[in-house]
Order: sequence, then C-alpha cells, then structure tokens
Amino acid sequence: MEGAECAVRCPVCLRELSAALINSHLDLCLQATEGQTQRGCSPPHKKPRLAAGTSCGGAEERPEEARPAAAPVFSLFRKGQSPGGPGGRSGVGRGDAAGQPEEGDGPVLRGASVAERLEGQPLADRLRPGTLRDYVGQERVLGAHTLLRSLLEAHEIPSLVLWGPPGCGKTTLAHIIANSSKKKGMRFVTLSATSAKTNDVRDVISQAQNEKRLFKRKTILFIDEIHRFNKSQQDTFLPHVECGTVTLIGATTENPSFQVNAALLSRCRVIVLEKLSVEAMEAILLRAVKSLGVQVLGQGNQHSSSATSSGNESSELPVYIEEKALSTLAYLCDGDARTGLNGLQLAVQARLAAGKTTPLSVTKGCSVEGVLITEEHVKEGLQRSHILYDRAGEEHYNCISALHKSMRGSDENASLYWLARMLEGGEDPLYVARRLVRFASEDIGLADPSALTQAVAAYQGCHFIGMPECEVILAQCVVYFARAPKSIEVYRAYSNVKECLRMHTGPLPPVPLHLRNAPTRLMKDLGYGKGYKYNPMYKEPVEQDYLPVELKGTDFFKERRT
Repeated sequence: MEGAECAVRCPVCLRELSAALINSHLDLCLQATEGQTQRGCSPPHKKPRLAAGTSCGGAEERPEEARPAAAPVFSLFRKGQSPGGPGGRSGVGRGDAAGQPEEGDGPVLRGASVAERLEGQPLADRLRPGTLRDYVGQERVLGAHTLLRSLLEAHEIPSLVLWGPPGCGKTTLAHIIANSSKKKGMRFVTLSATSAKTNDVRDVISQAQNEKRLFKRKTILFIDEIHRFNKSQQDTFLPHVECGTVTLIGATTENPSFQVNAALLSRCRVIVLEKLSVEAMEAILLRAVKSLGVQVLGQGNQHSSSATSSGNESSELPVYIEEKALSTLAYLCDGDARTGLNGLQLAVQARLAAGKTTPLSVTKGCSVEGVLITEEHVKEGLQRSHILYDRAGEEHYNCISALHKSMRGSDENASLYWLARMLEGGEDPLYVARRLVRFASEDIGLADPSALTQAVAAYQGCHFIGMPECEVILAQCVVYFARAPKSIEVYRAYSNVKECLRMHTGPLPPVPLHLRNAPTRLMKDLGYGKGYKYNPMYKEPVEQDYLPVELKGTDFFKERRT
C-alpha cells in the first residue's frame, strides 16, 4: 500500500504500531509500568486500546487470543530489579527462598537424585567451602583469635607460603581468600607452577602495576605448587613482593626451606598446615553425605539429611552408608580430604550402578531397602595405600631419620616399623641399604666390627633379588644393628680431626721428612725417609713421631681441639 508506514512492535506490550507513533507509545507504556511497580502490582499483559487514529494504516490490531503471551516485564527506571517481578530473583519468590539451605551449611549439590549430584566435577572440588566459617580443621593456625584469622577477617592479607601435605586445605584456604578479596575490590589471580611460565608471571605483575598505579587496586597472586618454579623463576617475585605490587600466596607440599628461595621466604610468612585429624575428616565426610542426600545407618534418624527426601521422590533407590564405613574412610585417607571425598564418590557411584538391578534389604533396628555402602565398599573405592610417603619430599627425610635414631636407641620394634613404613611407601631398598652401611661404621663401629660386613652383604642381597624379596634381608640387618653394641669412638675421633683442620690458621704443617717416600736418588739426598724405623724389623715397640711437630702429643680420641 502506498503511503503506509512500516509497523514496529512495542517491546513492552508487544503491540504493533507505526514508526511515527512508537516513541510516544513507548513512553506511555513505561510510565504505566513504573506506576504499577511502585504500587506493588504486576504489570498487565494487555494494555488499554489507544485511539483508532494511533494505529498504523496497514497494521490492524490483533485480537487478544491471537496476540503472543507477554514476556516478563521490568522497569527500566529501577536499578537492581531482575526479570520476573519486583522480588529480585526470577522464578523464586521470598517464600521459596525460605526452603534454601542457610549460609554455613556448606555447598549445596544440585540434582534430583544422588547420581545426578555426583555428576560433573569431582566431589572434593564441588564441596570446597567458600568461607572461613565452613573451613574445617587447622585450628592451630586458623582457630578463633589466631593472628592469621584476624588478618583474614580484617582483609589485611600478608604474603604467605602455605606448606602442608596433600589435601590439608591449602588451595581451599586460597579460594576463601579469593572470595573475600573480590568482595573488597581486590584482584585475585591464580597460576599453577606446573604449567605457568616466567612470561605468564611477568604479564600478571605488569597488570598489577597498572592496576595499582591507575586505580589504587591491590592484586593477590596465588601460585599453586610454587616449589615447581626454579630459583630464577622465584627471583621474579622478589622486587614486586618487596614493594607491595603483588601480595604473594604460594602453596607447596615440599619443605620451603629447601624448595623456596631464602630471599623470598624472608618476605613471606610461612604457614604450616598439618594433615587433618580423624575428627575433622569425619565432619567433612558427614557434610558430604548430607549434601548428597545419603542416610547414615547407625546414628539414628536425626542424622538423615533433609535432602534425602528429594532423592526418594525420584525413581532412584535411596542410598545408605554405614557409620563404620565413614569412620574407616576417615582413618584410611590419612588426613587427606581430597582422597576421602573422592573415595566416597567412587564408592557411592559403584554401588549405585550395582543397586539399579539388585537392591539390598538391610535390617538394622528397622527394615530398609535401598543401596547400602559398607566398609568393604569404601576400602575398594579408596584404592590406595593409606601410608603417606614421598620419596623425594619431607617425609622421606623424616622416616630415614626416625629409622636411624631408633636403631641407635636399640629399639628393634621401632626400627622395624620405620623400615616397613619406608618400604611399603615405595622407597628404594638400595637407598635404605646404603644408609645401613653408613650406620654400621658411624654408630656401631669398633664395638662390633662385623656390623659393616652385615651391611655390605645386605646391600648386595638387595641388589641381587630386589623387592619384595629383599625386605626380609633389610629387616634382619636392621634388627641386628638395633641389638648390637654401639660405639661412636671412630666417628667422634674423625670429627675431631676435621675440626682441627678447619680451625688451623696459616699454612698446614709439612709432612715430617722421615715419613716421606724417597723413590729417587735426589729425594734421598734431600733427606726424604732419613731416620725412618721400619717397625717389623724391631721386636720391641718403636719410639717414633708420626704427627707434625706442631701437633705432637695430640689425642683425637680424648679431646676436641678448639
């Protein structure tokens, strides 16, 4: 049609109007919506008809039943209001929010059934707490009124090195600091030393310098596994941590005294996190069970999770776990929360797969039907040795030191324990055998000269047959050494000699002429070997000096020269 204008749909009421009238119509719609919102009313889905003259010549108004349903409407003049009405959250009113878990109950897993709640990322990562209130364990450094907790609550975060065994909460504590710092407008950047390069670190530091200069904004840099950085890479942080460009938080399972630069350590506070106690592990596992909607047998109905009802409403069988199974898991994971939670996840998933076809009937006070997780299922799901031992880390040196001191103290039981702890943890038996050779001379010495023969024979036996057959060879040698008499006479005397050499000032005294070798005529003419008495040629003891003149009369076996 000639002269007809193109129709434009109003985004508020969805009516089609001419392009010339759409602006004035939109103002009216928005003003009407604003007025209804202020009165607490929901905006109507249908607007009053305008005068006939406002319609486009070629666009007739459609009847109500043919008009598409109105989309959720919200005022453009009120900030902070989301689609779905003035309540705020779309699809959930204040009445619905009352049924949501309260803060402090830990993370909530979404899903109608236990199987759905277990899908996706590992359970240990999904249940990671986000606040200090939900953080379990480490009371010595993060308990009430401790220095670190006071600093974190005041958002005064110093540069830290978090040192502790795997699964003790180092990364979780860093995430809590991240959540807290972001609320206060600080930047939080995470890098892993296993994949990051020096250029990545320099980029982060450059951004931190710009943020500090332009916006006065602090940057916290978290480096996971910081011990993986070599010394030159760690030196990159020094000037920037010193001047406050970045606040460095490093996490490591290795002793920072050996793996982190001394200069960097002096600029950071080392926080030692211990492996979690059995009680802390039980609390973490109970919270995980509650989040999954799994009931605990043996603790009464009060321990049944409220989330279990949602699981029972689905077609999936209810899931139960024995109280003893949780206690066993808390012990076997050896203070490693990640191992405990992932072991629980594997056990539940495995039993759910079996329970779909063979549901179990359990009688424990009352008859219940469902999928039961027992102690044996938990052990199978854990699938690991519960011995914490790192052949290249701190525990390596701790255990060999304990073995050495136990043999020195003649405790054969403790000596066997520490030996087994190392071998069962994967230690190289030849390393232990070499240490036994050293022990034979250092701690037993002349009190039992055959000890050295025993140690060398044990080393050769381990070399010949290897593990696991050689473990009894090492055990025999260890028990022999624990029961043998001890003497450090030779060890102490040799230490005195070394100290004498270190403390000597000036040139070392020359070898006496009568003790020197004289293989040539010239040397004999110079007096080498002159006056030496060949001892086998004399029946009586020979009086002859063997020490330099400056050390004449020194007895290294009785005194220590200073």
